[in-house]
Amino acid sequence: MNATQAIAKFRTCKTTGLRVFRNAEFFTKVNAVLAVVFLLVGAIAAIGLALTRWTAVHLLDSVYYYRMLTLHGVNMLVFWIIFMEMGILYFASTTLLNSRLFSKTLGWISLGLMGIGALMTNYIILAGQADVLLTSYVPLKAHPLFYLGIILFAVGSLIVCFNFFATLYIAKRDKTYEGSMPLVTFGALAAAIIAVLALAHGAAALIPTFLWSMGWTGPVDPGLYRLLWWGLGHMSQQINVCAMVAVWYFMGTMTTGAKPLNETVCRGAFLLYILFINLASAHHLLVDPGVGPGWKIWNTSYAMYLAVLASMIHGYTVPASLEVAQRRKGFTKGIFGWFTKLPWKDPGFSAVMLSIIIFGFIGGITGVTLGTEQINIIAHNTLRIPGHFHATVVGGTSLAFMGLAYYLVPLIFQKEFYLKGLARIQPYLFAGGIVVMSMGMSFAGSYGVPRRHWDVDFSGSILSAGFDPIAHVMLGLVGVGGIIAFLGLLLFIGLTVAAVFFGRSNEGRPMKSWQDEHSTRMKDKLIEKGYEEEGKDYEHIKTPGTLTVVIIFLLTFAVYYFANWKALADLWFVR
Repeated sequence: MNATQAIAKFRTCKTTGLRVFRNAEFFTKVNAVLAVVFLLVGAIAAIGLALTRWTAVHLLDSVYYYRMLTLHGVNMLVFWIIFMEMGILYFASTTLLNSRLFSKTLGWISLGLMGIGALMTNYIILAGQADVLLTSYVPLKAHPLFYLGIILFAVGSLIVCFNFFATLYIAKRDKTYEGSMPLVTFGALAAAIIAVLALAHGAAALIPTFLWSMGWTGPVDPGLYRLLWWGLGHMSQQINVCAMVAVWYFMGTMTTGAKPLNETVCRGAFLLYILFINLASAHHLLVDPGVGPGWKIWNTSYAMYLAVLASMIHGYTVPASLEVAQRRKGFTKGIFGWFTKLPWKDPGFSAVMLSIIIFGFIGGITGVTLGTEQINIIAHNTLRIPGHFHATVVGGTSLAFMGLAYYLVPLIFQKEFYLKGLARIQPYLFAGGIVVMSMGMSFAGSYGVPRRHWDVDFSGSILSAGFDPIAHVMLGLVGVGGIIAFLGLLLFIGLTVAAVFFGRSNEGRPMKSWQDEHSTRMKDKLIEKGYEEEGKDYEHIKTPGTLTVVIIFLLTFAVYYFANWKALADLWFVR
């Protein structure tokens, strides 16, 4: 390939000045489109579930409730998230490193496997032959196509990871970038490494289960299956966390011109995820009789906190970098003057900022508390658990990915959004719904409402059973919050589809900024200073606003944590 041909493989983005490798751009686009398709499938199932948990409505019968619960979990926690993350891997390894993709052929193979696997899994669920929920705990047995579909999808994802690693190698070998790897790509690397570990656990859990479902081998040990499955299930969510944090840093730069305060510390936090998050998967088994107390205590009382430390580091450095950027622009009035001047009307920014707040204040605080062995006893298998992970995965990861889409479409698809006014309110609508739903779940769970049960009134039971009326009010909030979030999600999908397929092209010119001219000029000025000045300008700029938020966060955590210990003490009197 001569120089002219090599250049033709790239286009130069008129907004960022980055070179975009066209083959990688294609796979970024396709993965993003498929992600949105499966997001819609999962969302349709979600509204059915929310209106069933709302006891005054109780929409679905028991058969369709568990079918929709399986459909929702698989599409939201696997297909939507992983397809989007694969798109991020293609983008981070080529555009950000100024490098070509290692293999287009591998891209096609992985895309085929992932697409077939996702379609196969959805088909067999809708056919009513896989009502086993996402966890598919044995001895529950689904149709073999359920396991085979997930295995094919996982193999395809593994190939994308290999393509990603190989692209990093050739970028380093060909010296397509100077200095250390960009932090966003480093975060994507951490996500890819955890993905490989997660897929290894998935293979160990699901391949024997597939063989068993075919009748080729004997029963699978349920205890071993649970242990291995959570090596897949929990680490899969940490792939999300790494990708989400990488998006936080990327969007912080794109929307405000912010740059990480200390890249070494940030990279160290990503390493903590890789080293300790697999151990933290043990907190899903805190009431499992198959593993001993010493194993539970080590993995959840010590190792898990090192992974939590990583999130707390990112939870400080991202807002602090925003504060520094704002103060460098001259917004120095008081402790929170910079905060009020943030670009709240930019949906890319507002989605990411709301993601940080919801992930930290709701998902983070509840996660650490529920991961405590003693407290887990009063919360396990209640609706508090979904209340937690809807705040982390939906309010955190999904919302961050939505924010990314508001820049991905103009920059990669080169299409402009219609109805920008609606786009500006969409993150707030979706985030508001998720917060209401998550809080409703958490408080209903505090009254003991189970997480998966179809009928919490236990209709027809011989003995009188049920829950406090307040629990039903909270379940009503689950339904109301679910409706609001569903509307926000439909708005996002509608705006994105309209832009991608019918939007006005911006090819050959910069994307239209979501911010006013003055804000855009200040942001671009900070970005133009370049990464080579990293850290030098920040030494004399303090972050009192972020430190104040950190103190509020720690106080909130302390109150919630000890309130749970009080609830435990009220339940079990200890002399």
